[in-house]
Amino acid sequence: MLVPASSILVGSFQDSAGKFTFLNFAHLFAPNILDSYSITIQVSATTALLGGVLGFLIAYAITLGGLPKPLRSFMSTFSGVASNFAGVPLAFAFIATLGRMGLLTVLLRTVFGINLYDQGFNLYSFWGLSLTYTYFQIPLMVLIIEPALDGMKKEWREASENLGASPLQYWLRVGIPVLLPSLLAAFILLFGNAFGAYATAYSLTGGFINLVPILIGAQIRGNVLHDQSLGYALAFGMVIVMAVSIVVYTWLQRLSSRWVKQ
Repeated sequence: MLVPASSILVGSFQDSAGKFTFLNFAHLFAPNILDSYSITIQVSATTALLGGVLGFLIAYAITLGGLPKPLRSFMSTFSGVASNFAGVPLAFAFIATLGRMGLLTVLLRTVFGINLYDQGFNLYSFWGLSLTYTYFQIPLMVLIIEPALDGMKKEWREASENLGASPLQYWLRVGIPVLLPSLLAAFILLFGNAFGAYATAYSLTGGFINLVPILIGAQIRGNVLHDQSLGYALAFGMVIVMAVSIVVYTWLQRLSSRWVKQ
C-alpha cells in the first residue's frame, strides 16, 4: 500500500519533465475538475445511502426476521457473489435489462404500454449510474452489517419490553446506538467503494459522466488528454476526500460511543 501511495504523492508534485511543481494542484481547481469531484461525491453518497438502507433492511430480515437457515445461507452466498459483480459484466447486464432496447424496457413498453425513457428514465444518466452502483452496494452492506445484527442480544429487547418500551423506543434508545458505529463504518466503506469505481461507470456511460476515476484514466492512458502528473494529482485528491471521510467517521464514532455510555 505504501509503494503506490508514495508514487502518487511524488508524481503529483512533478511536471512532465520530472521537475518539482505545484501546478498540478492548481489545475485541480479548474471548473471541470471541481465538477467531477462534486458529481463523484454525489454518486458515492447517494449509492452509499440507498445501498446502506436497503442492505440493512435485508440483513435485518435475514438475521432477526426468522429466516430459515438454508435460505439464510443462500442469501449470504448470493450477497458475496453479487457484491463482487461489477465492472464490464455489470454494465452489460444493466444495458441488456434496462437499456433502450433492454429486456425489461421492451417488456414494459409492449405489454404494459409504459415507456421508461419517455417517462424521464435514462440508464446512462446520474440516476441510471446510481441504480447500477446500488446493485453491488446492497449485498456489500448485507455482508458488513450482518455480523453486527447477529451480535444484538435478545435479552436487550426482552428487557426493554418488560420496562414498557415500544419497538420504536427500543430501536431509538438501544438498537441504533449500539449499531451506530457499525452503520457509520459501513457507510464510509460503501462511499469509498463507489468513489473509486471505474470500469462500471466507463463501460456504462462511455465517459460521458464526468467522474474523477474516468478523468484519471483519461489523463493516464488517454491520447488527447494525456497528463500523467495531473492524473496523480487527481488521485491524490481522492485520497484527501477519503481521509476527510475517515476523520468525520472517527468523530461521529466518538459521539456515538458517548451516547452508548450515557
